[in-house]
Amino acid sequence: MTATTVLTARALLLDMDGTLVNSEAVVERCWLRWAEEHGLDPVEVMEVVHGRQGHASMALLLPGRPMAENHADNARMLAEETADIDGVVAIPGAPEFMAALAGLPHALVTSADVALSTARMAAAGLPLPEVRVTAESVGASKPDPEGFLKGAAELGAEPQDCVAFEDSGAGIAAARAAGMRVVGVGPRAHAYGPDVVVPDLTSVRVEAADDGAGGTVTRVHIG
Repeated sequence: MTATTVLTARALLLDMDGTLVNSEAVVERCWLRWAEEHGLDPVEVMEVVHGRQGHASMALLLPGRPMAENHADNARMLAEETADIDGVVAIPGAPEFMAALAGLPHALVTSADVALSTARMAAAGLPLPEVRVTAESVGASKPDPEGFLKGAAELGAEPQDCVAFEDSGAGIAAARAAGMRVVGVGPRAHAYGPDVVVPDLTSVRVEAADDGAGGTVTRVHIG
């Protein structure tokens, strides 16, 4: 990363957990309980769950288990996580970052459902984007690119003209598969090869700019 990195985009697509919102404490509480219930290595579980929908994580951790059981567990855990906002806070720089995006094309692309994303963004004191792609919106979890592609389409932007913000391996892989450039946020992101990595959102500044053809683009300044 250099202080002069500038990315130009038609739209920004934003993951939530780990990117805008620090929900690590809740995620660990819920998933470590689940790991204990199923006699699984908690370290292995925590390496898998970030970025994915719960049922997709369960399918990886318990191969051969009926998907109906995974979906049932997932629904129960989503309810538990929605009710548990203790320790949920904004990632440093997220409030200023979201305020700067007001009026610029952007969308939330999250593996959380509507209820959980609403609860966590509110707990962190962050505004919900008008365009939100949640678990209910897609047929496949990250690392499938469906969510990012849907977000770009709803914003009227081509994938190659978008920049995604992500923290997890599954999320970065999804944005890459969608054909987008990726800003990795936080220490987990570096290992998965995003275009640029920032420790948090205090290192990011966005502004509207003229595209030279009578339109507007968003310039993302890193550093």
